[in-house]
Amino acid sequence: MTLALTGIPLHSSSSAQAYPIDCAILLCLSGGWPASVPCSRARAEFIRRITPWPVEPPLQIWRCPMGASYEIAPQQKGTDRIIDALFQADDMRPRQSFPTTHSAPEATAEAAVLSIVETSSELFAVDLALRLVQERANIDISAPEFNFVRSIRVFDVRYAQQYKSGPDGECNRSAVVVLGTYGTQGDFLWQRSSVAALPLAYVGLELWGDHCPSIYHRSVFVDWRDYDGNYGFEQVNY
Repeated sequence: MTLALTGIPLHSSSSAQAYPIDCAILLCLSGGWPASVPCSRARAEFIRRITPWPVEPPLQIWRCPMGASYEIAPQQKGTDRIIDALFQADDMRPRQSFPTTHSAPEATAEAAVLSIVETSSELFAVDLALRLVQERANIDISAPEFNFVRSIRVFDVRYAQQYKSGPDGECNRSAVVVLGTYGTQGDFLWQRSSVAALPLAYVGLELWGDHCPSIYHRSVFVDWRDYDGNYGFEQVNY
């Protein structure tokens, strides 16, 4: 699939204001990251956001202004709907939301919607990253054309440790893994996960549970499927 990205001129500051980087991420991700300058920049930002610390949603669809009136009859290609959502918006101002943290300023941006629900009783006492971020796309993206958004998974392996101790060589294992996923309308949710849930493409814990070799590992792993269902992933060790 080829996506025409010339409509997103990300080469000047004024253009960048008109079309935020997340619009390019949305299009480039759906097309399997085609070779182009805009897509190279979009992918670099996509990966930068999962590079610790903090770990952010790699696609922040609420920062991309979308709005379209779709015809009842389906178009020839589903990707046309994705592109139309970007180029037929009534309000082309960037929509940005900044999640409130202990050090961030109060959430602003006129065209943005921000709501954060605390569930601190289930999380670490000082862990502000495990939140339900209820920002979402400003149009209905529940149709199958946008399944590639919901395919994105972010595994934050904060640590995975395995070692022997004591006179009997008892094996000790502990790990903290959290998983970020996207909901029907592009809302992003962090939840607890486990080493067992890590994808087959993940590298670094192959000997986990195998005769207890010494392991200490930390990384962030993101995977996705593009519009055509092709699998992709990136891993950042730290």
